Amino acid sequence: MSTCKKTRAEATSVVSSDRLSSLLPKINGNVLSRLDVREAVRTSTLSSTWRDAWTDMPKISLRDRNFTRTRFVTLVDMVLALHKGTIEEFDISGKKSYHDELARWMLVLSRRSPRSVTIKLNSGPYKISSCLFSICDLKFLQLENCIISLPRAFQGFKSLTYLSLNIFSSTDRDIQNLISFCPVLTDLILTSFEGINRLNIQAPKLEYLNVYGDFEDINLEAPNLKVAILYLGHQAKLYQSVPIGYDKENHVKKSLGSLSEIKTLGITGSFMKYLSKGCILTKLPVVFTRLENIYLTICFWDQRQVLTAYSLFQNAPNLKKLAVWSYASSTCDQDQARILEHTLQMKMDHLVMACVECFRGLDNEVDFVAKLLSWAPALEEVKIEWKGETDCSIVLAKLLALPRVSPRANVIVTF
Repeated sequence: MSTCKKTRAEATSVVSSDRLSSLLPKINGNVLSRLDVREAVRTSTLSSTWRDAWTDMPKISLRDRNFTRTRFVTLVDMVLALHKGTIEEFDISGKKSYHDELARWMLVLSRRSPRSVTIKLNSGPYKISSCLFSICDLKFLQLENCIISLPRAFQGFKSLTYLSLNIFSSTDRDIQNLISFCPVLTDLILTSFEGINRLNIQAPKLEYLNVYGDFEDINLEAPNLKVAILYLGHQAKLYQSVPIGYDKENHVKKSLGSLSEIKTLGITGSFMKYLSKGCILTKLPVVFTRLENIYLTICFWDQRQVLTAYSLFQNAPNLKKLAVWSYASSTCDQDQARILEHTLQMKMDHLVMACVECFRGLDNEVDFVAKLLSWAPALEEVKIEWKGETDCSIVLAKLLALPRVSPRANVIVTF
């Protein structure tokens, strides 16, 4: 190789090897934030300037994966001790037990004032240390397999916009205070919980709500709510033992009445039974003018639930999409008479798509589809997912022969 070519090759090598070293620290941090901590620490071997770059990572992600418990504890301790930059996001998950270490980690973390904290440790339940509730600038909090017990000195999360609690236990009072002390909360997810009987949600800025669990009653004050998914477990007690119109203790009608801005509503699990208990037809206190999407779980053997669904349709004049999941229950009254035609004359002018899943071919299910076809002049598709155990040919013939007010309405049956 000539001297000139050799010189150019050496220069190219020097430039290439120096590119990593010449990056700005902020760029290094952003690159590292896309890696988990184990991978980020390995970058310290790239060059001298990268040796401590991981200690400025704004996002820390820790997974125990193939680590032994001892090595993972050492890693977490090292990261929290040596990190010298601002911690914007802290995310830790694992399958092993860290009961003895979590409180220590949370104490160190609370002194760094992160904006986002995610803790998913599968071997819980873990009691969440009181120091975590002292992080005043927290905006995002996601906890799993834990026990929520608020300290007496809890002042609230003034900046928290997202709160997700999964597989947890708490009390009515602690959850109520936790939510109400988050004045700018927009997203709330509460799933698979214990110890909560009456769920009281007061959140003026809340836009998205997903509740999945066993509880006896709910009081919902969220005037800006756009999406609500409410699932009441099948094992939950129904606190409401008398018709809803006379039960002053029950908050369901009041709660629905506060959802004037709702755009998407999901009522699943036993919530339809809870909502419809003792009432025909359910008189809802508000017209949902913005409601466009409804998702329901219905026991079609229980005509009170079907009537309650029709009440929702009646109060949602701009409904466009409807999804219904049919389920069978031994607690439903199978001897109730079918709905009388003259009691249900309504129009669903904007309904375009409807879907009925787990369709078993019950007469009440066929009646439901027939009414949708007769009430919706803009309907384009009714999709039916067949789950019946008998020959479907007779039922299919009935469905295809149903009259429809929309010339574009197609009935599609899948198996």
